[in-house]
Amino acid sequence: MSGVWVFKNGVVRLVENPGDHFQGCRKVLVHVPTNEVITSYAILETKLYNLGWERYYDDPELLQYHKRSTTHLISLPKDFKKFKTMHMYDIVVKNRNEFEVRDI
Repeated sequence: MSGVWVFKNGVVRLVENPGDHFQGCRKVLVHVPTNEVITSYAILETKLYNLGWERYYDDPELLQYHKRSTTHLISLPKDFKKFKTMHMYDIVVKNRNEFEVRDI
């Protein structure tokens, strides 16, 4: 049994051929308190700074942020065009109630 588990409207189901199901489905990262769609790293960085995240400059290929009160590290590709859904969910998990991923 292979595929992708899809959670929608409180129901979970297995999609056998995820390429067909997700084709044309785009996701965006939204800052929940302002309902603002994150369209650039400049906007995201401002939101993260306000939440206590600090920028790391160790790796020139990545944008990395760390929060002193946690062991969390957010690592993002330097090019915003390579910012994928998995990066969005990483931000959501580490900043509960601040961000969410939405379909457009």
